[in-house]
Formats: sequence, C-alpha cells, structure tokens
Amino acid sequence: MRMNAFALKEACPMKTILATLCLLAIAGTTQAKPAFTGPDFSGVYACEGDDAAEGKYTATATLTLVPQQSVGQNGAYTFKLEVPGFGAYPGHAATQGTTAAIYFANTDPSTQDFGTGIATFKKNKQGKWTFKKYYHEPAFKGGNHGFEWCTQK
Repeated sequence: MRMNAFALKEACPMKTILATLCLLAIAGTTQAKPAFTGPDFSGVYACEGDDAAEGKYTATATLTLVPQQSVGQNGAYTFKLEVPGFGAYPGHAATQGTTAAIYFANTDPSTQDFGTGIATFKKNKQGKWTFKKYYHEPAFKGGNHGFEWCTQK
C-alpha cells in the first residue's frame, strides 16, 4: 500500500520528534546566569564632597540594584546624586566586589557637568555601607575632579 505525503507525516511524526530532541539538547547546553552574590549597596546615602572648582558641598546619593543585569560578584545599579544649588546627577554604576565605577551627568547638559568616579565601599561600626569616591569631570570648567564621602542612611 502506498501512502501520500500527508498520510506519511501523520503516521510518523519523526521530524517533530527530532526537532523536539534537538531543542532539548540545545537548551540543556545553555547555562543559566549565575545568581548575583555580591554585596547589595542599594540605599540612600548622605554625602559630603570637596570639588576642586566649587569647594565643599553636601549631597544625597541613591543607589538601586538592577538584579536582571547583575551576576556573580558584579552588580549593576542606577545612581542618582542630588546636590542642593547644583541639581540632580542621574547615572549608573557597575560594581565588582566592593569597588564601583560610577558615571553621572547633571540634568542640565549646558553645564557640561558630567564625569566618572571610582568608589570603594566598606561597612562602618553601625553596619551601614560607606563609600569614598574620587571623580573626574573632563569638560566641567575646563576639567575638574573631587572627592565624596557618603554614609548609608
């Protein structure tokens, strides 16, 4: 007895079985992203700064972990610094262990007040995170730098 192509496909769905096995094999070799195991620095921080061009100032920094972009000891964060009299500086941070690279930019682009900082985190005696950040601003007032000392509220 001779079968047409439709009857053969219905009688023996081999292509479907092979395709399913192939997909399962591929899925089995795909490794899941390792969970974030680093310290979580999320929170609001009270900061004191010393800017080479502007002098001493106070600020509030907010860090928020982005879990879907954090893996192993590497954390991804949104960052926002608010400085009275100067405005808001939203940005982002990438951490590795207790070291962070932080990008920030004033919401008023005409100031050219943007830069990159490097921060080191540690816990104080009260168990709160603290960090010291050195930053560099390549365009602000012809080039600038400064330091911030921040303590989690």
